[in-house]
Amino acid sequence: MTGCELAGAGVLVTRTEHQAAALCHLIDAHGGRALRFPALEITGPADPAAVKRLLASIARFDMAIFISPNAVTRGLPLLPDGCLPGSILIAAVGQGTTRALAAAGQPVDIFPEQRYDSEGLLAMPAMRSVAGRRILIFRGQIGRAMLGETLAARGAGVSYAGVYRRQCPQVDAGPLIGRWRSEVDVVTATSVELLENLLTLLGESGSGLLRDTPLVVISERMRERAEALGCRRLLQALRADDHSILEAICRWRSG
Repeated sequence: MTGCELAGAGVLVTRTEHQAAALCHLIDAHGGRALRFPALEITGPADPAAVKRLLASIARFDMAIFISPNAVTRGLPLLPDGCLPGSILIAAVGQGTTRALAAAGQPVDIFPEQRYDSEGLLAMPAMRSVAGRRILIFRGQIGRAMLGETLAARGAGVSYAGVYRRQCPQVDAGPLIGRWRSEVDVVTATSVELLENLLTLLGESGSGLLRDTPLVVISERMRERAEALGCRRLLQALRADDHSILEAICRWRSG
């Protein structure tokens, strides 16, 4: 990584404002120009009281699964005393979520070491024998159903705590579109929803620019969706973490 030199390349970072700093710092530190344009907003649940009522009975669950850092930062404050009971197993989908839990004093029992997504977590031996276990999934109010459906098919009792909402920001993309050709060399997107929001914000006048610009995605699922949306110059990071995203940008820059 020390040999990576982005030579002034403009990298559009589309993460939420509060989650973009680390990646932007890496880009700038390697000679690039990080251009922030958040294509997602994170807000609290529509009915916090209802979520708190659910979480008041957290002790009856055997396992809590956190699907993202936002699930951690938004979910823990809604718990009684702001923390999980010591009797509950804690699972996390990826490295960022694991770090967020550790920073909050909640050590993780189960996390994937290779593939940082729901599929990777489900492949863990501890997640195969869950019949009869009561599992609470901390997630956004709308999320992928595959994790919960698979655990239910394996015999678990699954409940959901929708502790945050994801929304498309209300921003004017006109200034970005106007300087796109002179400033944006490559784009990063870390979720399908981010990519779809970005296309919505760019509209007809800007979507063609995105489709013709190198785009870094973080999973095969994202690659397939990006292709379906017409993106033609795709780069897939090996993992979802910031360093892997930077490595993908460096591979593109080195030709």
